Amino acid sequence: MKSWHVDSWRSKPALQLPEYPNAEHLAHVEQAIAKMPPLVFTGEVNALRQQFAEATAGNAFLLQGGDCAESFREFSEDTIRDTFKVMMQMAVVMTFAASVPVIKVGRMAGQFAKPRSSGVETHNGLELPIYRGDIINGAAFTEASRMPDPERMIRAYHQSSSTLNLLRAFAQGGLASLEQVHEWNLDFVSNSPQAERYGHLANRIDETLAFMKACGISASHTKELGETVFYTSHEALLLPYEQALTHQDSVTGKWYDLSGHMLWVGDRTRQVDGAHIEFVRGVENPIGLKAGPSLLPEELIELIDIVNPDNTAGKVNVIIRMGADKVVEGLPPLIRAVEREGRHVLWSCDPMHGNTFKARSGYKTRQVTRVLQEVKSFFEIHQAEGTYAGGVHFEMTGQDVTECIGGAREVTEETLGNRYQTHCDPRLNADQSLELAFLIAETFKSCKALRSKSK
Repeated sequence: MKSWHVDSWRSKPALQLPEYPNAEHLAHVEQAIAKMPPLVFTGEVNALRQQFAEATAGNAFLLQGGDCAESFREFSEDTIRDTFKVMMQMAVVMTFAASVPVIKVGRMAGQFAKPRSSGVETHNGLELPIYRGDIINGAAFTEASRMPDPERMIRAYHQSSSTLNLLRAFAQGGLASLEQVHEWNLDFVSNSPQAERYGHLANRIDETLAFMKACGISASHTKELGETVFYTSHEALLLPYEQALTHQDSVTGKWYDLSGHMLWVGDRTRQVDGAHIEFVRGVENPIGLKAGPSLLPEELIELIDIVNPDNTAGKVNVIIRMGADKVVEGLPPLIRAVEREGRHVLWSCDPMHGNTFKARSGYKTRQVTRVLQEVKSFFEIHQAEGTYAGGVHFEMTGQDVTECIGGAREVTEETLGNRYQTHCDPRLNADQSLELAFLIAETFKSCKALRSKSK
């Protein structure tokens, strides 16, 4: 393979990048961001890779979730805290049921850009550039708002920095303590069936902690009970921003994209000869590859070999996003190809993007039952193939939104508009996210029991 450099992606075809009106202005912003401190650190990235290696071997589980796209307008401590709480609830449900460590990775502190199916949008005869996320342009349908502005990258950097500061405070400052397990409940789900199930689980954890405390083990002097590690991730879509935050380690000489701990390449930008794959192949971060129904087994092997030529466990996460009606047919050939070629891969399931449709009301939405079905099928397929279903990747929020249809506290097509707040894709709310967590926990536990019997 040709040698890699931090800007070698610029010689490759680059899809989904905006057309900035002033190249000199863009270059000036890139230079300014390159001088700013990194958002994450090489040691943290290396630690996450090691945890991904554990999940690849079946000794951990990846829980990756957060906003479809972060926004400048909705940035607040409450929004970040509530999403963190839901992630902690999901993680404890899975950990308690499956008895394996859960790696918590947020789609946060950098998830500002979104790929789009069209580059333009037309209303009443007026055609404007499509909204691509707050890091690129604005959502308002005006010429000024839709013009790509590189200064937005600087604002995204500072918001990401603030978000990371809050996440580190929540993770290490007491909110993540298992002694706070009841405090992770959000008010608007307090009367739901999921809250009742979670309450029973939390009570069992309280009993366990009380016993441990009587034995002299408590959160005050046992780090693992009192805090957690919370990583961040985003799609490596806006390559000028990613390059600006990529640094060469002074000790090892290796390159790290320090805009986030983990990056992924989307289904629309994973071309083997494209700019996005060229960029991620040169950095040490764990890399996710979104795998939709059009991905052929031989293409997947080629992508894995480009991104991870040394076949190192923990480097590659294949994120399946096929849809509930396509995963049964599409996933097994990919698993068999990877197993046949002996590649080390962490498999996870994105049950959101393949199950999107437009409701009669015009809202883009997802059916919770189809989301749950794709996750269940993902586990069942891995069980049948003798491989490990290592994670889930989904779009969610701690806010009381009505964006996905269904759930135990049912959202209907008629009520979608009540609190439909997303700028891009529909997200699970906290109650729906907990429902997903319990399904994963039960399925995981069942698969684990079957594996034990077969040994």
